[in-house]
Amino acid sequence: MNTLCNKYGYTPNQEAIDKSIGMIASNLDEMISAKVLMDCFGIMDLTTLNTNDTEASVRKLVGKVNSLRKDYPQYPLPASVCVYPNFASIVAEERNDPELHVTVVSSCFPSAQSFLEVKVRECELAVEAGADEVDIVLALNAFLTGDESRAAEEIRAMKKAIDSKAEAMGKKVVLKVILETGLLVTPLAIAEASFLAMEAGADFIKTSTGKVSVNATPMAAYVMCEAIAAYYKQTGRKVGFKAAGGISNSMDAVCYYSIVSSVLGKEWLDKSLFRLGVSRLANQLMSSIEQKTVTVF
Repeated sequence: MNTLCNKYGYTPNQEAIDKSIGMIASNLDEMISAKVLMDCFGIMDLTTLNTNDTEASVRKLVGKVNSLRKDYPQYPLPASVCVYPNFASIVAEERNDPELHVTVVSSCFPSAQSFLEVKVRECELAVEAGADEVDIVLALNAFLTGDESRAAEEIRAMKKAIDSKAEAMGKKVVLKVILETGLLVTPLAIAEASFLAMEAGADFIKTSTGKVSVNATPMAAYVMCEAIAAYYKQTGRKVGFKAAGGISNSMDAVCYYSIVSSVLGKEWLDKSLFRLGVSRLANQLMSSIEQKTVTVF
């Protein structure tokens, strides 16, 4: 399974990764600051992916983001609001500023267990409905059985459909590929999946759906960032990184911020290349910045 790892000259070193993560963890208290917390706020994909989401609840969430400029003018907008694809048009209609992107999950999220034609059409419909960014799921039913070519072809097919529809609408749509690293388990499998997704056209690679028992972890993030660095070294193309699933407090956010900074450098510390997928984190960041309990979201 390490064909692509060999191609890009990268094999995860578990001992070295553990040591690096340990050093980052020991320095988090020194790393945390109002500026870093504010940076983390500005790279959030503020997410609601609940079975009981409704048009009204999505409108309410976007309304809270719209109110930020008035109530907390010193804060950046989150990078996006992330919803199921049927709510893309609601976010697009309700946002006050196009700087707030419309992100959707697609490809029969979270399992990706359906016909490729269905996944492709869902992506097209999401773009038509106003999506600026589409998060799809790696076909684990292919990847875990060693059929990497099929897993890659699915990504390419969705990428082609998204790009074609976006071009017809005169815009660019970002593609993020969710690896579901908690189910890949090993650093080598995570690295291989990272290279596969990047080669197939991913603009970002993302840790998790948030819908399985193990979601984002520092180990997975570190491996993915090292793979991004190796891919960039050979191709010159910068791919973004998104951590998602279980990121619920300020220290978690600063940990991932530190990993990206350490492995990829400060140029990646921007919403164009780094995202945090969150549902609970926004209030925690604001509370840490304000040094009091804040409940906006």
